Amino acid sequence: MMLTVGDRFPDFSLTAVTSADPKTAFQPVTNASYSGKWLVVFFWPKDFTFVCPTEIVGFDKIEGEFRDRDAQLLGVSTDSEFVHAAWRRHHEDLTNVRFPWLADLKRELSTACGVLDRAEGVPLRATFIVDPEGVIRFVAVNDLSVGRNPQEVLRVLDALQTDDLCPCNWQKGDDVLKAA
Repeated sequence: MMLTVGDRFPDFSLTAVTSADPKTAFQPVTNASYSGKWLVVFFWPKDFTFVCPTEIVGFDKIEGEFRDRDAQLLGVSTDSEFVHAAWRRHHEDLTNVRFPWLADLKRELSTACGVLDRAEGVPLRATFIVDPEGVIRFVAVNDLSVGRNPQEVLRVLDALQTDDLCPCNWQKGDDVLKAA
């Protein structure tokens, strides 16, 4: 069953690829690695595919905006860290991506989150925003064939960080709603 808003994000301990340099690319990452930060965790189905790099590049283009909001981006697929590193080295658009890619080779995190596609056995395009206490505050899932909108994820993070009521299409800087 897929985790949802209000659930605790699962503990994890995975190898991350943090650069295209094989000497320094591999780092251990756990949920405690970013203690006190918001997490934006997004899953993609497979490396060396077509829609996935567009999403990774889309998130990377606004990575600094997430960082400015004390949020850490984490990408996840069930490919190994070696496949992640090879893809980064061989795909020009991915070489300098600034956020870690987690290798969920045993499918432990994907399974714990409930995001494995039943037919394909790979993660759906699921996105979780997790607050600094480890509680899931937002979940969105797209079909394998449809990329997500990183700007919308950033907008939702902004809204969640207000701790106020935010109307439809609210943008950072807009007025929030006040209960009568």
